[in-house]
Amino acid sequence: MTALVEIAVEGADGLVAAQNAGADRVELCAGLLEGGLTPSMGMVRAAQDVARIPFFVMVRPRGGDFLYSDIEFAAMLADVAMLKSMGVAGIVIGCLTAEGTIDEARTRALVEAARPMQVTNHRAFDMTRDYEESIEALVRCGVDRVMTGGRHKMATEGIDTLARTVAAARGRIRVIACGGLNRSNIAEVYRRTQADEFHFAAPRVVDSPMRFRNPAIGMGRTAIEREFSLTITDEASVRATIASLGGS
Repeated sequence: MTALVEIAVEGADGLVAAQNAGADRVELCAGLLEGGLTPSMGMVRAAQDVARIPFFVMVRPRGGDFLYSDIEFAAMLADVAMLKSMGVAGIVIGCLTAEGTIDEARTRALVEAARPMQVTNHRAFDMTRDYEESIEALVRCGVDRVMTGGRHKMATEGIDTLARTVAAARGRIRVIACGGLNRSNIAEVYRRTQADEFHFAAPRVVDSPMRFRNPAIGMGRTAIEREFSLTITDEASVRATIASLGGS
C-alpha cells in the first residue's frame, strides 16, 4: 500500500489522536462543522509542540462559498505569511470565480506566497463546473495536491469521476480522495481509483465534562445541547480505517 493517509482534525488534541493511530499527515482546522476554517495561530503553535508527523493548515477565512472579497483574500495572504514564518509544512486553500472556475490569479498568488510550503487545493475543486478544466488550471498554478470526492459528497457516489480525475491528473498533481471514507469503503475506493492519497475525519461526539450547565442560554445557533458536547477525533476509528486501506 503506497497511498498516504491524511486526517482532518480540529486542534492539537485531534492531531495527537491521529498520529497515535498511524496517520501520515494531518489537516489542521477549526470549525469542521463548517467544512474547516483557519485555526488560530496559537493552535498552530500548540500543534507544532506535539506533532511528530507533518500537518497542513487550512487557510479559509469563513464558511460558505469560495468567492472571496478583497479583504478576505488579503487576510488569507496574511495567514499564509504567518504560517510560512512559523515553518509549517503546508497549507490548504481554494479560490473560485463567480463562474465556477478556479481563480487562477489568486491561486497562483497564494502558491507563490506559500513556497517552500506545500499547497493543497481543497474541495472547492468539487464546486467547479468542469473537473478536467480545473485540473489543468491547478497544474498551471503549481498546486501540489487536489482534494476531491468526485464532485459528490460521498466518494463512493463519485467514484467514477474520481477515477477519471486521477487519470486526468496524469501524475502532474497528486489527487487526494475524500468524502465519507471509513473502514467499510476506503479499500474499494482505492482499488477503483488508485488515488495518491486519502483524507477523512473520524469524529466522535462525547459528553462535556462540565458539571454546571445553564439551560437558559447557548453561545451559538446550534441546539443548546451542542454547548455540552465535544467532537473529538476517534483514534480507534482512524486506526481501523488505515488498517482496512492497508489490506486492499
